[in-house]
Formats: sequence, structure tokens, C-alpha cells
Amino acid sequence: MHVTKRDGALDLLKWLALLSMLLDHLRYVGISADWLYVPGRMAFAWFCLAMAANLSRAGAQKTEWRYLGWLLLFSAVSEIPYRLYIPDPDTLNVMPTLALGLLVARGWQDRTLLSRLLGVGALLLAALFSPWLMFGVFGVLLPLALLLVFRRPWYFSLLPGLVCLAGNQWQVLYEAAEFGNVVAVLGIAACLMAPLLGMFLLRHSGSIHPLPMRRWAYALYPAHFLLLLAIRHLIA
Repeated sequence: MHVTKRDGALDLLKWLALLSMLLDHLRYVGISADWLYVPGRMAFAWFCLAMAANLSRAGAQKTEWRYLGWLLLFSAVSEIPYRLYIPDPDTLNVMPTLALGLLVARGWQDRTLLSRLLGVGALLLAALFSPWLMFGVFGVLLPLALLLVFRRPWYFSLLPGLVCLAGNQWQVLYEAAEFGNVVAVLGIAACLMAPLLGMFLLRHSGSIHPLPMRRWAYALYPAHFLLLLAIRHLIA
């Protein structure tokens, strides 16, 4: 979301979220790197935290529809590259989850009738179509969970950590962890700690000023699928 004064910590969080997502998706490029699942658990939580940070700003309502429009546009643009790269996907790409999450969070934050109706409608859609949404209904609720604790003491961040874990097939992770799977154990820890680490980053890295992530950054999502697809064909 465009703001007049850039927040370097927020841009840094977005770049780290993108890097975490890229590392996660490297698992499908044709190399044996299951451990990349662990840093990959940070990506979605950090993108949701960036959304919550934008919504918490004064004047966020002036750009929310444009924000939603970009999410919906790249939901459509990204679906084909996503399905070309991810083997046998059983959900849509992540953008619809973020779009619904934005509506739910704004429905809670904004007391106007339209925002409330859109928020309730988005939540109902998420509940009905949870199996087809990446991270399911809990993923849709994560931006709201982060918004609710955004200005609270650090230990409140553990609550959206539980929501993050619930959106990451916690039953599968728990069963694997019971059998001593180290990746599953670390994956659970990453889900729980991702909001806390993101909050720490936002509060203590304001002096860092990376390349600002503006609207062009939406294109990085479908582009990275095409890039990794090309790499997979080269090393096959």
C-alpha cells in the first residue's frame, strides 16, 4: 500500500517474506531440500503482518480498495504460473486468501455497513471454500489476528502464532513431530514464532532502508513461479 513516508522496517519485512516464499518453493525445483519448508512457514505470516501494518496506519481507508484491486488482479494473473510450477496443487494460489483476509480485517476495523457486510461475506466464503484456499479459513483470519495485537505487548504475538499454525496443516505437522521428524518440529516452531519475529523486526529495524516495495512488487509473485519453472527445466 502506497504511503507518503516509507517505512524501512516494513519494506524489509516484505523482502524477507518474499525470500522465505522463494526458499519454500525451491523445494519443487528438483533438488532434495525438505528443510526449506521451515523458513517457508514465515512467508505467509509476514505478508499478513505487512497487511496488518498497512491497515493500522492513519488514512488506510483511502487506499484499501486499490489494495484489494491489486490483490484480485494478481490472484487471476498468478493462477496459471502457480499451477504450472507446483505439482498437483489442491488449492488456489495465495492471493485469494490475502484478498479475503483484507476484507475480513477491514470489516472488523471499519464500522461502515459496506465494510461490515464485505467482511462477513468474505468470512463466509472462506468457511465454505476453505479446502480450496491456501491456508484455509485460518489463513483468512490471520491478518485480523495480527491487526488485533499489532500495538500490544510482544507476548500477544503468540496468539496469531496459533492461528498461523492452524492454517499450516497442524494435524500433519503434529503427527510427523510425534514420530521425531525434525522438519515438522521446526515447522511448528516457525509457525508459532513467525508473528513474534515479524513484530520484533518492525519495531527494531526502522533504521534500515532497503529498496521500497511498491506496486510493481505484485508482479514478483507470478514471475518467481515462471523463473523457478525455467530453472527446473534447465536442471531436469
